[in-house]
Formats: sequence, C-alpha cells, structure tokens
Amino acid sequence: MFTKQDLRKLILPLIIEQVLLVAVGMADTIMISSVGEAAVSGVSLVDTVNVLLINLFTALATGGAVVAGHSLGEGSKERACEAAEQLLMFVSLASIGIMLVLLAGRSWILTHVFGKIEADVMADARLYLLITAFSIPFIAVYNAGAAIFRAMSDSRTSMLVSLIMNGVNIAGNALLIYGLKMGVEGAAIPTLVSRILAAVIITVLLRNQGLDIHLRRGEKLYPKKKIIRKICFIGIPNSLENSVFQLGKIMVLSLVTSFGTTALAANAVANNIALFQIIPGMAIGYGIVTVVSQCVGARQYDEARYYTKLLLKYIYAGMWIVNLVVIFICPLIVRAYHLSAATGGLTTKILIYHAFCCMAIWPLSFSLPNTLRAAGDVKVTMIVSLVSMWIFRIGFSFLLGRYLQWGVFGIWVAMTIDWLFRAILFVLRYWRGKWQEIRF
Repeated sequence: MFTKQDLRKLILPLIIEQVLLVAVGMADTIMISSVGEAAVSGVSLVDTVNVLLINLFTALATGGAVVAGHSLGEGSKERACEAAEQLLMFVSLASIGIMLVLLAGRSWILTHVFGKIEADVMADARLYLLITAFSIPFIAVYNAGAAIFRAMSDSRTSMLVSLIMNGVNIAGNALLIYGLKMGVEGAAIPTLVSRILAAVIITVLLRNQGLDIHLRRGEKLYPKKKIIRKICFIGIPNSLENSVFQLGKIMVLSLVTSFGTTALAANAVANNIALFQIIPGMAIGYGIVTVVSQCVGARQYDEARYYTKLLLKYIYAGMWIVNLVVIFICPLIVRAYHLSAATGGLTTKILIYHAFCCMAIWPLSFSLPNTLRAAGDVKVTMIVSLVSMWIFRIGFSFLLGRYLQWGVFGIWVAMTIDWLFRAILFVLRYWRGKWQEIRF
C-alpha cells in the first residue's frame, strides 16, 4: 500500500516538525535561563501542566486520525470528512472548557499539586500559567488539524504550519526576552500568539475541497453520536493513558521540588534535551499510526506487520544516531544553559543514562504500541501504561529518589524501569496478534 517513496514523503516532514518543536523548546529554556534558574524552574513546572493538556488533545486527535484513516483504507472519503469535522468540533468545545477550569484553578494547581515551591519560582510559574492557559484551545485545534493531514499521508502541510508557528514563537521570544527584558512573560506571549496563528492557518487549509479529507462547505455541524463514539473509542483510552502518564510526571515533579533548586533546574534542562533524544521515535511513531490505520481499514494485516517492523528499524537507527551525538556534545549543552557546576554535572549524568535507555528500550515501549492503537487495541495499551506508571514510575521514584537517597537521578532510573516493563508487555501483545481481531 505504501512505497518507500511514500514513506519518505511521510516521515521526513514529521522528523523536521519534531525537530522544530524540540528546538523551540530548547531555545525557550536557553533564553529564559538568562533570567535565572528560578525562571527556568517556574516555566518547567507550568510546562508539565501544559504538556498534560496538549497530550490529552493530541490523543483525541489520534483517535480522529485513526477513524479517518480506516475510512480512507475502506475507500470512503465521505466518512473520513465526517470524522474530521466531528473531531474538530469536539476538540474545540472540550479545550475551551478545560481552559476555563485551568484559569479558575491555577492557584490551587501551583500550591497543591507541586507542593512547597520557593517564592521566586512560584511568582514566575503563576505568571507563565496565566498567559499560556489561553493558548490551550488553539494548540488543540492545530493538533487536530495536523492529525487529519497526517491521516491523508500529508505530513508536509502540518510541517509547514509548524514552521510558521515555531518561527513566530522563537522570534517573539528573542524580541521580548532579550530586547525588551520581559522575563517569563516574554516566553509566554509569543507562545500564545504563535498557537493562535497556527490554528487559524490549519483550519483555513482544511477548507480546501480538493483534499481527500476536508471541512465540507455548507455542511451543518452538529454532534453525530456514532462518529464521536468511534473517535472516543480510540481517543479516550489514549487520552486517559497520556494524561495520567503526564499526571504521574507532575506527581513525581513534586518530589523533585523537595530536592532543591539545583535538582529542579537539572531536571528541567534534562527534560528539555530528552525530547530531542526521542525525536526519531516520536516522528516515525506518528507515521506508524497513519500507515497501519490505512492497512487495517483495508484489512491488510500482513502489510501492517511488515510496515511496523520496517518503521521500527528506522526508529532504532535514528535513535542511535541522535543519542550518540547527545552523549558526545553533553559539555556543550551544559554550557549553553548557563548552569552552575553542580547543576551541570547532574544534568550530564542524567542525559547520558537516558541516552543509552533510549537506544535500547524506548521504541518498543512507545512506538510499537502505536500499531496496537491504530488497530483499535487501545484498552490494553491504556491498562499496561497506567499499571506500569503507578508501580514503577511513581512507586520506584519515591523508593529510589527519597528512601535510597538517589535524588533526582533515581527518578530517571525509575522512569526507565517503567519503559522496560511496558516494552515487554507490548511486544507480547503484538506477537500474539489479538490486535488484528479488534472491531469498532
């Protein structure tokens, strides 16, 4: 169903898009680090909340993309268009509601979720959260639109929109932080503006009636229970998995705050670079959803298996290249973030350990289950991920980090134990083939 040229056209823009996202995140942190470690820590805390919400809507978008991909595989463009329309409507309404809750409860979130935070960190976090909360509906719409384009095997369009969004963001950061000396608000305002722009552009592009999947002109939008139920069948377990997974990271972050500003700053920078370390897996993982969903829609399970194995080989090759580079340039990374000697040493230790685990475990833990999700086998992936998170990521974080006094490094070790458990169970599930029997 897909030639090697098709796969290149799908994968290369996805990789570029992920590089852009991570590069802007790294640049944000580097720029805000010029304000001080308290600012880095405050922005990092808020970003964990923002990532939780973004992952929630990205997962819902994946549900819509899978439904649309199945429809394309079956040869029904009309049903694929309906799925896209329902996805955008559902995501828009849900994200506005969550934005309002976030704004109303921002003080409670910062004081109760993260535990005791130093006063200067709290002040920066409060301001950053206030501004970025307004961007949640716009990034939700953009992610839904990007997922729809990927369902058509068109990752180039979402890449170009991402290029515009991130270009505006990085230019705005440079102007406001360095030029106008605005501090954390200098990082927050460009984020809001760039996401508004991206949402508008991708919605306009989806109005093109020549696309296989588009927003139909003159079509009255109202909830269609059957389609929303299909989207939710994939999207809700996936959203619950991603959101609780991120919530677990936030709970663990409350433990990190107890280790002091040095540990918090090292964790923030390491988290930032860690995103770069998994770019090949994240990018090609989106490709797995696109390819396998169309194969499953056409009931071509042999091809779904073939492409899963092929794309996993690509992921492993990319992960080795990227992580070997990170290992060798760690000293340069530490200098770029203006870290103290203690913070820099701890950051280097975390990044090197994380690199080796990425090369060995990450693809089987996070990329392989995309085949299961694309086939509709979402309940198992959700249960495995939630159980593993609570036992290993959270439980072992407290065991290794606090009781064995490994500090923040113990939290990263606990995270990779979670990866290993997930990887083993997902490989077994894929090998047994139960995912080929799912119908929804």
